[in-house]
Amino acid sequence: MDTMRDRFIEVTSGLLDEDPRLALVLADISAAGFQKAAERHPDRLVNVGIREQLLIGATAGLALTGMRPIAHTFASFLVERPFEQVKLDLNHQGVGAVLVSAAGSYDWPAGGRTHMSPGDVALLDTLADWTVHVPGHPDEAERLLRHAVADGDRKVYVRLSAHQNERALKVEPGRFTVVREGGRGAVVAVGPMLDAVLAATANLDVTVLYAATVRPFDGAALRAATERRADVVLVEPYLAGTSANAAHDALADRPHRVLALGVPQAEHRQYGSITEHLAAYGLDAHGLRERIDGFLKQ
Repeated sequence: MDTMRDRFIEVTSGLLDEDPRLALVLADISAAGFQKAAERHPDRLVNVGIREQLLIGATAGLALTGMRPIAHTFASFLVERPFEQVKLDLNHQGVGAVLVSAAGSYDWPAGGRTHMSPGDVALLDTLADWTVHVPGHPDEAERLLRHAVADGDRKVYVRLSAHQNERALKVEPGRFTVVREGGRGAVVAVGPMLDAVLAATANLDVTVLYAATVRPFDGAALRAATERRADVVLVEPYLAGTSANAAHDALADRPHRVLALGVPQAEHRQYGSITEHLAAYGLDAHGLRERIDGFLKQ
């Protein structure tokens, strides 16, 4: 099975052939995969090297000329390191772009803390008007990427990961998908967390909502899923609690409880693998089952 990053390279290379308005700005990451596309489009594919602030500045400059630019590197280098440029060059200048990340929160533990970005979505939440897609499968990544490129001049973040679900769902950008219905509350599984959530809730009477888009947050779907019992569990592959305020806002007019699960703020200073990190964070099926069970029984 190909990865989301593989699919991004394939789809974007094709889009560069089709859309003369599209441009791609890289900071070395994935440059080898785009070598043929760079030969065909040297004027619209720019590799600035390991200069992440310049990556965003150049992207914003292209947007100011009327181009639809994509900027791509690892999440920690795309959102966290050049955040001032994201804030000023994109938001303050009032221009749009598509930021496509890789490596997520724990994809490459051997790369150390510099290559982990569990706080990226929470950081973007401090800025206005960002759409955030978190696909859980390469097919979903392709659909959401194509939508993002065609989404006018909006500011869009597409968060790719090597952690993915076994199969894709037919996701609708901006909408949660009802995967399973129940009466004891709702569990919102974000992107690659769906398989573990389905295993953890296999015989629980809960509605499982799948979120491949988290901003805007589909409050209407959450309200509909909690009409009988307003207990909500959020399971996110990044910083725990990132979407808690959005869930509280959606249910502000009714008594409710929210359990926010995700990557903790405390650092796990081990290398290991994706699977080992998920277990350490309590985000594998066993850890999720224990915490969801305890929450619903309270």
